[in-house]
Amino acid sequence: QVQLVESGGGLVQPGGSLRLSCAASRSIFSFNFMAWYRQTPGKGRDVVASLTDDGRTNYADSVKGRFTIFKDNANNTLNLQMNSLKPEDTAIYYCYVPENYWGQGTQVTVSS
Repeated sequence: QVQLVESGGGLVQPGGSLRLSCAASRSIFSFNFMAWYRQTPGKGRDVVASLTDDGRTNYADSVKGRFTIFKDNANNTLNLQMNSLKPEDTAIYYCYVPENYWGQGTQVTVSS
């Protein structure tokens, strides 16, 4: 069993920044893959960014150049730095690790 707890969501104006964190119940170095997904009402969860244990990252086209996924070794968290936020980034963001472990989600709202 793995517990994941996201934090860092909130309300931000367009063009602003947020950093999401995902705290895991065991060492983040034990996971060969970690990812952030997001979901809007009436739609499925879409991958936003992923990170493998050898450091490879992958981003959805819609967030490339604006979002950065990285691990914080000191705090044992997976993070998502989100810059230049747009209203279309509004969603619930979820942390994911194999096999099928999800956090409870954190709401991000981008609005003026």
